[in-house]
Amino acid sequence: MDYEALIVEQTGAIATIRLNRPEKHNALSARLCHELIDALDRLEADDAVNVLVLTGAGEKAFCAGADMAEAAGGSGPNASNVGAPAQAVARVLRTRKPIIAAVNGYAYGGGAFLAINCDIRIASENASFRFVGASYGLVVSAFQLPRIVGAPLAKELIFTARTIDAQEALRIGLVNHVVPLEELEVAVMEMAQAIAANSRAAVMASKEVIDIATSNPDALQREVEANRELRQSQEHRQRFRDAATRVTGDK
Repeated sequence: MDYEALIVEQTGAIATIRLNRPEKHNALSARLCHELIDALDRLEADDAVNVLVLTGAGEKAFCAGADMAEAAGGSGPNASNVGAPAQAVARVLRTRKPIIAAVNGYAYGGGAFLAINCDIRIASENASFRFVGASYGLVVSAFQLPRIVGAPLAKELIFTARTIDAQEALRIGLVNHVVPLEELEVAVMEMAQAIAANSRAAVMASKEVIDIATSNPDALQREVEANRELRQSQEHRQRFRDAATRVTGDK
């Protein structure tokens, strides 16, 4: 698979998808998001692939979230580009095959949302997470995060938008394991190989059952509806403009 913003590699029954915009800290541009959806469609249909790994290029960032410079319009967010990260994250959530996030640096905003929609997260020691939706005037990760860390902690992390380092992420169950950066790829591949050695049909069915047991479709639908309403507000538009200005350096 040849992509501009992704690198897709296959080793045996394991396929690795690497977000490949290191100069932008692997931010979610519209092109990257569309390519990610396409890659997931292809890999999910490929019977030679049992396990997926999602990671970022470079050693600083897994994913910085939405590409604010691209998404910002003249007077507020550009809806055609703002929607792309949400579509990509939703596609990760729908993937029937197991996905391991190899979090090789910081995962902020949409990047954190992308990581928590994977089934398993293995983080490097320099990894960190931040759920910034409320600071932009949106609801982000409120459906998924409580399933992982519990409601009280999810509320704290979402309400405050504070940064969580790798060790705290491990302590609260946000990640499964933390390893030195230079050992991340080996650790992830070892787990992926252990999963791939088992019955693909049984693993996929197990994932389906676990997701049904722990998910609340009404909560997901309400998050979508809330953001549809919030995106129309003047507060969100102003917060988005302010955030885009900070990122791009425009005055």
